[in-house]
Amino acid sequence: MPLHPEDPATALRLAINHIPQGIAVFDAGLRLVTSNTRYNDLLDLPADLTRPGTALFDLALFMAERGDLGEGDAARLAIERINLLTSAPTTISQRRGGVGQTLEFHSSRLPNGGLVISFADVTDRSLAETQVAQVNQTLERRVEERTAALQLVNAELEQARAKADAANNDKTRFLAAASHDLLQPLNAARLYTSTLIERAKSTAFADLANSIEASLTAVEDIMSALLDISRIDSGALKPAPTVVGTQDLLKKIEVEFAPMARERSISLRIVASRSAILADRTLVSRIVQNLVSNAIKYTPSGGKVLVGVRRRGNRLRLDVVDTGIGFNRDQHRLVFAEFSRLERGARMAQGLGLGLSIVQRLVAALGLTLELDSVEGRGSRFSLYLPIQRNARLGATGGNTGAEPVVGTLNLKVLCVDNERAILEAMEGLLTHWGCEVRTALSLKQIDRERLLEGWYPDLVLMDYHLDQTSGLDAIEWLRHNVGGHLPAALVTADRSPAVRTLAEDRGIAVVTKPVKPAALRAAISGLANQSSGAQRPG
Repeated sequence: MPLHPEDPATALRLAINHIPQGIAVFDAGLRLVTSNTRYNDLLDLPADLTRPGTALFDLALFMAERGDLGEGDAARLAIERINLLTSAPTTISQRRGGVGQTLEFHSSRLPNGGLVISFADVTDRSLAETQVAQVNQTLERRVEERTAALQLVNAELEQARAKADAANNDKTRFLAAASHDLLQPLNAARLYTSTLIERAKSTAFADLANSIEASLTAVEDIMSALLDISRIDSGALKPAPTVVGTQDLLKKIEVEFAPMARERSISLRIVASRSAILADRTLVSRIVQNLVSNAIKYTPSGGKVLVGVRRRGNRLRLDVVDTGIGFNRDQHRLVFAEFSRLERGARMAQGLGLGLSIVQRLVAALGLTLELDSVEGRGSRFSLYLPIQRNARLGATGGNTGAEPVVGTLNLKVLCVDNERAILEAMEGLLTHWGCEVRTALSLKQIDRERLLEGWYPDLVLMDYHLDQTSGLDAIEWLRHNVGGHLPAALVTADRSPAVRTLAEDRGIAVVTKPVKPAALRAAISGLANQSSGAQRPG
């Protein structure tokens, strides 16, 4: 006999029985059309509630009475459940099963008003989601705890930084005061010693005077180096770039170091240059001073030191070349370390080995480049690269200027003002020995009270910066107002900050740093005397 095809309803029932989810279809009156075995088994329904035509309310009431829908009135819970399933075209909900499993229900309204309900056991997925949620909560709690800890650490770090900044500011202020108070007596001692050296020439005391001078120079070098390092590390040195003529820079180097080189029988050659750079005059000068000083110190008698500049692209390369002891490549890093000196160098010259450490710090602070080339036993070349200032108008420069001032009678009237009597006495002794007529005062009040300027007009004034009641710059302005605006003046100060030097230069006032070196002082006086000779004196 031929097989008859099954009717659609039977085919549908056979098909949905192979689906792992529970499925039930209800007509527009919410009466059961069909359901699969999975639906009946998961809900654990009795046979009379699985027959077609069973009302959805009866199914819900049965499960409510069994406790599947929670505590409360069974009829109310059944109605609430039906409302939830039919409240929207599609719904998704979860509830606990009869044996504690988690069931997820999906309901969809049919075009004819009927309803399809499917559900599955999602216990494992729900458990995993719960575990993930717990982990997330734990992570969030840990993040909050870490964030709170980091905030606490950041607050403590901020407090520590504020304390460090305050300490640095205190240190900077202390160093400013210390540099003045410590260098003041040293300045007086240097001036006295300079007078003693000049007067003790060709006498039995000459060697003793020179020994005292050497000791004072060593003390000054050490103090200046330590103060410079402290200023750099504390950020107190702020670069102030200006147009600087390299010849002016080189002339000052020659004035300062020619006596030192001659004393050691070393040939110091400065190559003239008409170039200009854009850099901080004071800090670049300090770098070159340290490099030249090192070159002379560690070059044996009869050796040579050459200082000059060469153009390299858009920069100038300032070279300090010597025929000194040199060192090998493995020692390059060592020579820049604080308090580090090579054995052979330590035998040649005194010091703490701070000069090149200061150079390295200043080069970094200015954003410059320093190049080093050295051969042990043959010499060294330190090259500082500086930015060129194009189209700068500079005065004509001659060849190699014999920069050191000529020794002889100065025949000048000099007014010296300083709040340290010992410095005034030492300065007066030295200037008098140079042939100057000197008048001294501790303050402007003394000048006014004793009428020091009546009938006596100074050729120049040497003024301390830190006076008791005013600054040296303001005192010079007062003198110029009272005796003539053309009065040449130099600020003699232990304050080496660029700010003070800039203020002085803006007012046309030279700067001589303490402790005063006789050669530098004499060069400054000679320059001021040239200004004075060109000015018309009052009648």
